Amino acid sequence: MHAVAMHETGGPDVLRYEEVERPEPGEGEVLIRVHAASVNPIDWKIRQGQRPKPLPAVLGSDVSGTVELSRAEEFAAGDEVFGFAQSGGYAEYATAPAAIVAPKPAGITHEQAAALPVAGLTAWQALFDRGGLKRGGSALVAGAAGGVGHFAVQFAKHAGAQAVGTGSARNRDFVLGLGADEYVDYSSQDVAEVVRDVDVAFDTVGGDTTQSLLAAVRDGGVLVTIANAPPEQAAAERGARAELLVMSPSSEQLARIAELVAAGDVHVEIAETFSLSEVQRAHTLSESGHARGKIILIVGG
Repeated sequence: MHAVAMHETGGPDVLRYEEVERPEPGEGEVLIRVHAASVNPIDWKIRQGQRPKPLPAVLGSDVSGTVELSRAEEFAAGDEVFGFAQSGGYAEYATAPAAIVAPKPAGITHEQAAALPVAGLTAWQALFDRGGLKRGGSALVAGAAGGVGHFAVQFAKHAGAQAVGTGSARNRDFVLGLGADEYVDYSSQDVAEVVRDVDVAFDTVGGDTTQSLLAAVRDGGVLVTIANAPPEQAAAERGARAELLVMSPSSEQLARIAELVAAGDVHVEIAETFSLSEVQRAHTLSESGHARGKIILIVGG
């Protein structure tokens, strides 16, 4: 089968579109014929060597496709599924434990489904599992136009909470269009001066942003970050919490998120699509930090 393999760390040029051996599913797993995969920042961080991974390796975790072979009770050949590829998603075929994939609703495309696993679950778990966001509460989302952020804004609104997004001026209308109640342009506004007493601040950006969000969190609130070390001491001094989220795969949460997309309650923004052989261009765009929504790789039909 064709796949994108990485034999060494480095720039996008280390990603090679080549023939590799097709993986075989173990007990309780499925073999998925991949139709679409998505690019996440963790992919190029592994490629750069920031996150160790045995080489050679096929990158990518988000996939959507058709079950080719099942060794799990939950699925049969021909079922359309999406979820986390254990063997690497930048490939024509990928294996996955049945526990971390979910049925793809007929009402969403493979491109939409492939955008959901990492970004969707990260946003969901940050707001609800770690943040405890409830109806009538409030959430501040930094990087609100990004792959994770644009889901977080919509999840907060669907839950009946107030949502405030931050980002650059060019993304104001987009984020407000997702349902955000307010938007903070970080290039001309200080978030701490315009936002106060939110229940959950969600940092998808990192750098100086992480610390800057603390001033907007209420006493007893929480700052959840996926992009930096959590400022636990500074948060405690304010009577708040700061936590680092490492997303955990959940087929139940995947199914719930997919239902929201199928019902039209959540919009999946696709920044750009590339063929699998164009993965180097996809990584370059992802690393730029300027993509709005998710970057998708089209693998097969």
